[in-house]
Amino acid sequence: MSLPLSDKIALVTGASRGIGRASALALAAAGAQVVAVARTAGGLTDLDDEIRGLTGEPATLVPLDIADGDSLDRLGGILHQRFGRLDILVHAAAILGPMTPVSHIEPRHWDRVVAVNLTAPYRLIRTTEPLLRASDAGRAIFLTTGRVARPKAFWGPYGVTKAGMEHMVRTWADELEQTRVRAVLLDPGVMRTAMRAEAMPGEDPMSLPHPSEIGPLIVELAQADLGLPLANVAFDRWRAAGTLASA
Repeated sequence: MSLPLSDKIALVTGASRGIGRASALALAAAGAQVVAVARTAGGLTDLDDEIRGLTGEPATLVPLDIADGDSLDRLGGILHQRFGRLDILVHAAAILGPMTPVSHIEPRHWDRVVAVNLTAPYRLIRTTEPLLRASDAGRAIFLTTGRVARPKAFWGPYGVTKAGMEHMVRTWADELEQTRVRAVLLDPGVMRTAMRAEAMPGEDPMSLPHPSEIGPLIVELAQADLGLPLANVAFDRWRAAGTLASA
């Protein structure tokens, strides 16, 4: 059976849980060779077991802290040596940070959220752009949030850093307009993830969509013929329409 992402190389950050894990599984099931990045080695091992069960093939596991810029730089070199290109990037790694008034944020907490949610995607873009350019149709998918457009009390570090990431991805996409690389900002909406449970501990998680539901959209975006250098996609609109909705 022909798979839509056969022979594609896909790098997924935050792959040990939540949307990152769901993305890695969906890409692997569609035929991609998955390079899974996460801090938790145990979570990566569990993911690898599941991918082997689905496909019979192993994933490439990379246990690292996404905020370690030097390690990200080395990752680009390793991928170049092993594969020579990168076809798909899914950047799902992020942290919520403290849920507190902006004036109460401790500098060490602020610095950590900035390192993970803003500086890390910059370093990731820097190290993967040459690899994405080497692909016939590089696709870079960055997970964002509705908090960018709709700020809310106590969500400051998360919303601010995601807004900065969005601006950076938009700028980068404009720079890539004359290339075959295309970028996507994907808002997954409210999902049954550990981050959502951390932010809303009183909420019934069973009332929320499971992260696995976003898998088909990730696969669709990874192979979509996106004419514009940047696409904005919301999971809820895509699910309601039953097809790719981008602008």
